[in-house]
Amino acid sequence: MHEEQPEAGRYRVDPAPGVPRQRRRAAEAPEAPAAEGRRDGRRRAAALAKRNRRRRAVKWTAGAGALVMVAGCGGAYYLYRHFNDNLTSVKVQLGDESERPPAAGDALNILVIGTDSREGLGREYGDEGSTGHADTTLLFHIAKDRSNATVVSLPRDLMVPIPECLNAQGKKIQGSARDMFNNSLGQEGRDAGCTWKTIEKTTGIRVDHFVQVNFEAVKTLSTAVGGVEVCAAKDIDDSGSHLKMTKGRHVIEGDEALAFVRTRHAVGQGGDLTRIPLQQQFISSMIRKIKSDDTLTSPTKLYKLADAATKALTVDSGIGSVDKLKDLALDISKVDTKNITFATVPVLDDPKDENRLVLKQPDAQQLFAMIAGDRSLTETAAPPAPEAPATGAAPASPTTTTPAPATKGIQLTVRNGSGKRGQSGPTVEKLRAKGFDKAAVGSDAPLAETTTVSYPTGQEAQAYALAAALGLPGDAVRPATKPDPKGGLLLVLGKDVLAAPANPAEVPTEAPEDLQRVQADDTDVCAK
Repeated sequence: MHEEQPEAGRYRVDPAPGVPRQRRRAAEAPEAPAAEGRRDGRRRAAALAKRNRRRRAVKWTAGAGALVMVAGCGGAYYLYRHFNDNLTSVKVQLGDESERPPAAGDALNILVIGTDSREGLGREYGDEGSTGHADTTLLFHIAKDRSNATVVSLPRDLMVPIPECLNAQGKKIQGSARDMFNNSLGQEGRDAGCTWKTIEKTTGIRVDHFVQVNFEAVKTLSTAVGGVEVCAAKDIDDSGSHLKMTKGRHVIEGDEALAFVRTRHAVGQGGDLTRIPLQQQFISSMIRKIKSDDTLTSPTKLYKLADAATKALTVDSGIGSVDKLKDLALDISKVDTKNITFATVPVLDDPKDENRLVLKQPDAQQLFAMIAGDRSLTETAAPPAPEAPATGAAPASPTTTTPAPATKGIQLTVRNGSGKRGQSGPTVEKLRAKGFDKAAVGSDAPLAETTTVSYPTGQEAQAYALAAALGLPGDAVRPATKPDPKGGLLLVLGKDVLAAPANPAEVPTEAPEDLQRVQADDTDVCAK
């Protein structure tokens, strides 16, 4: 091994490099009596050896530190590339901006789609090779001040209008005036953008991003965090989902976790409405586990979680990179678990099909209005009042610059089907003030439960503008049964107008009565 040379100026350089170093230093020592010289020589040799060891240690430490720094930078770059390569992103086609709801401003609305795709999975999951539909759908609203969040579940069996949409390749896919929400994805080649558009039309809430997960995601994410604790109020044996669970608390992961979130036949009344609370319990518990010190202080768990999440997710191109996904995750992580409320949109059995559901009005619209208005469902975290503009300052500009569709000159007939006389006139006056100058009172309509807007070909945008002007949900809008290009819009007032607030633009302060909900920090929730 090559020996180190003394630093210049510290030791004299021996012109005879072939002489051993210790002998050179001894020769350089001043003359002294033999015994004293030997003692001094030993002391000098010991001191020199100590200095050499210290110098070698410093060099080795510095070298190791540099190696760690280089490896760390390379490792971070590798991880960044690795996680980025894991992600799958889709550019959604949402069509005309003027037909979309107003922007949410600093609030965030994330559409979470759980697809029942069986691609790559075995027969034990049924429908082998199925491309998947919108099996589980949640609208995740994060308040503008990040103090609270509301997560609304929409049942897959809900009957809604599915609008015409474009897939990622730009192919136009025909809409449907009435179909299962489940079919907004997968059916006829529809992608997540079609589900996104359906949500906006149904709720009147503008979606900012979407995240899509499949069966495999439930298995890998639950395993990555070391299992998720759930509770069963009774023994469960579901042949459909293959879940066998005894009464009590369990920590589940992998296939058992997937079976739990798919279970519906052996709990409650069966059906999708029974399964939703199980999914809310599972997601709440996973959020608690991810935010726990047990996960956040474990590099191994964090890596496994990030790796599993990026592999499992399909996202829109707006968050199609690790950096953007990380920023979104940080926004969500700011919300305290106790201020995250899970709820199910109010529904009723479909009068036309007992196996299907319809929105319960005006309760559903009340909930949607609260979310669109950034109103919390958590009593402990009401959003702050907006700041008043400074004296002399111009009023704040709207959060969206999208031009509204032209309503002037559009023929509009208002018919009263509420069962109470005198509803059409005030409605016409209100609509004329909002730009529908051709609004006119028509003959009374047969009794109707809900208010609807029907439109002829080419006037879909105006129909949605009319619905927005009256605070109606997106599913109140539908194509005319007898399309007439020369015809106009038809507004039929239902019984729900009698229960509607005087000012539809006013955000409700309270949630509908009997709203199914659970807080994410509630550990006492059990599958019944």
